[in-house]
Amino acid sequence: MFEQKKQIELTYFRNMKNKFAIAVHGGAGTIVQALMTPEKETAYLSGLAQAIQAGYKVLAQNGSALDAVEAAVIALENFPLFNAGKGSVFTNKGTHEMDASIMDGKTLEAGAVSGIRNVQNPIQLARAIKDKSGHVFLSGLDAEEFAKNIQLPFQPDSYFYEEGRYKQWIETKDSDSYQLDHSLHGEGKKFGTVGAVAIDCMGNLAAATSTGGMTNKRYGRVGDSPIIGAGTYANNKTCAVSCTGHGEYFIRAVVAYDISCLMEYKGLTLQQACDYVVKDKLVKFGGEGGLIAIDNMGNIELPFNSEGMYRGYQIQGETVVIKIYED
Repeated sequence: MFEQKKQIELTYFRNMKNKFAIAVHGGAGTIVQALMTPEKETAYLSGLAQAIQAGYKVLAQNGSALDAVEAAVIALENFPLFNAGKGSVFTNKGTHEMDASIMDGKTLEAGAVSGIRNVQNPIQLARAIKDKSGHVFLSGLDAEEFAKNIQLPFQPDSYFYEEGRYKQWIETKDSDSYQLDHSLHGEGKKFGTVGAVAIDCMGNLAAATSTGGMTNKRYGRVGDSPIIGAGTYANNKTCAVSCTGHGEYFIRAVVAYDISCLMEYKGLTLQQACDYVVKDKLVKFGGEGGLIAIDNMGNIELPFNSEGMYRGYQIQGETVVIKIYED
C-alpha cells in the first residue's frame, strides 16, 4: 500500500515537474505613486522585466533554479536604480559595501558574503563561495581576496557612482543617522534589496538576495540579506524565499526560515505562512518590508506590509506579471 501511494506521488510530481517559474524583487517600502515620474516608473519596470527574462531564459533551456536566480540577480545588480551592485548606496565613509547570498534547495548548500567593495557582481561571489571555498560565509577584505583569486570581475569606485545615491549620502553624511534607500525628492522610502526565487523543470528550488545596505551606515553594519535563514532560504521540501525590508527585524524574526518551518512542521500552505509572518508577526513588532517566495509545487507569493514592492514573476507558458504598488 505504501509503495503504491509513493508511486502515485512520484507520477504526480513528474506531471508537475516541467512547470518552471521565477519571481524577482527590487525592494519594498513607502513607494509613493504620486511622487514617481512616468519615466522612473518605466525604468523600474524595465529593470524587473530584464531580470525576469534573464532567469526565465535559463529555466527555459532546462537550466537549474540556482543558475536562474543567479542570472536574475546579476541583471538587477547591473541596473543602477536598484540598491545592489552598480546602484549600491554610500556608507558613512563614502564607499560602497555590498552583501549577498544564494542557496540551493536541493542540497541545502549556500554561499554568502558581506562588507565587500568593488566586486562587480556580489551574487557571483556568493555563488563561488558556495561552490569553491568550502565555507558558507565570507566577509570583507578576505572575501575580496578570494574573489581575486578566482578572477571575478572588479570595478573602480566610479562604476558604482549614481547621482541620486550621492545626494542621499550628502543629506546624511554629517549626522549620526542613517537612511534606508530614501530620497525626499524621489519616489519614496525604499528598503533597497534585490532578489530572486525559482523552481526549475526538475522541481528544484533556489533563492538569491543582494544589497548595497543602508545609506550612511557605520561600523560595518550587516542586514538580513546575506544571512541564510533571515534574508534568504531554500529547501526542496518546502519553498524558496528572498526578503526585502528593515534588516534588523528580519534577522530577529528569522523570516525566510520561518516561512519554511511553518510549512514543514505545521503544515501551512505557502500563502498561509507568508501572510502570518509578513502581515502579522512582523507587523506586531515594527518590521516593515516584504518577500518573494515559491513552493515546491510552483505556487508564488509576493507579500509585503509596506506601501509597495518592486516585484514580478513568470510561470512557464504564462505572461509576465510586474507590479510596484498594492493591487
